[in-house]
Amino acid sequence: MKRGLAVIAARSDSLSRFTTAYAQLAKLPAPRLDAVNVLALVRRIAGVETRLPIRLAESPDLHIRADPDQLEQLLINLVHNAADAALQTAGGVTVAWRREGRSFELWIDDEGSGLTNASNLFVPFFTTKPGGSGIGLVLSRQIAEAHGGSLTLENRTDCRGCRAYLRLPV
Repeated sequence: MKRGLAVIAARSDSLSRFTTAYAQLAKLPAPRLDAVNVLALVRRIAGVETRLPIRLAESPDLHIRADPDQLEQLLINLVHNAADAALQTAGGVTVAWRREGRSFELWIDDEGSGLTNASNLFVPFFTTKPGGSGIGLVLSRQIAEAHGGSLTLENRTDCRGCRAYLRLPV
């Protein structure tokens, strides 16, 4: 009976996470554009990640027009994922950005083991993490695209690990 109740409790928790994640994914509002200081935002997000220090590469002090709340959620998701990967290999995480022509580009490099199968990265509710919801990357890409931009992930070529690459129009 105890085992049966434990299974019911675990399924209940899982379904609760699923419905919360689905509601969040389905109700993404249109971005409310405002001026965003990139350096201040990235510093704040780096401070939220307490499991390892997030290195900020020397980057220009830029302001962009974006929805600050949505952009913050996107970056929190990416930094959290990068830290998860880096912690598995005792590696680090670096964030950098620049303006390139009419685009704002930001990338997050981790020194994890890299991507083994990139085909399911943006499939809703697919996760390899215990207790994961499978919406972090999907939501992040949805936010990028709602801003007229893109989000990609790829294995690094300079060393082990992955690069999350965000591009937004300016």
